[in-house]
Amino acid sequence: MNINATLIGQAIWFALFVFFCMKFVWPPISRALDERKQKIAEGLSAADRAERDLELAQEKASANLKDAKDKASEIIEQANRRANQIVEEAKDQARAEGERLIAKAQSEIDQEINRAREELRKEVSALALSGAEKVLAREVNRDSHKQLLDELAAQL
Repeated sequence: MNINATLIGQAIWFALFVFFCMKFVWPPISRALDERKQKIAEGLSAADRAERDLELAQEKASANLKDAKDKASEIIEQANRRANQIVEEAKDQARAEGERLIAKAQSEIDQEINRAREELRKEVSALALSGAEKVLAREVNRDSHKQLLDELAAQL
């Protein structure tokens, strides 16, 4: 194989082409590759950060949910206690009202018994007086015998 001028010309043109590529073509390609590499690295780090943030947000959400459930159960428990307290208060009030009504009824019964006794005493004294008038066949003066009639009514 002979080395001729064409091969030497091609070698020179190839060297010039390599120099031209190294000087003008390779730097923009290299910059584009570096920028792309940097963007990919930023994207990966952003994805890692987002994943960590997601885990933190899920933990925070589960903690908030647990707190909300605890508060809800505490509120329900307080409501049940208050409901039981209200029921007990209502029972106590009803019991007191019932006792008051029973006492009032008993008082009314006692008053009616006393009125009936008084009326009965008056009727018995009137009957006794009427019977005494008939037995004695004379009129008894009510004013003069009032003390005697009162004693007789008290004994009955």
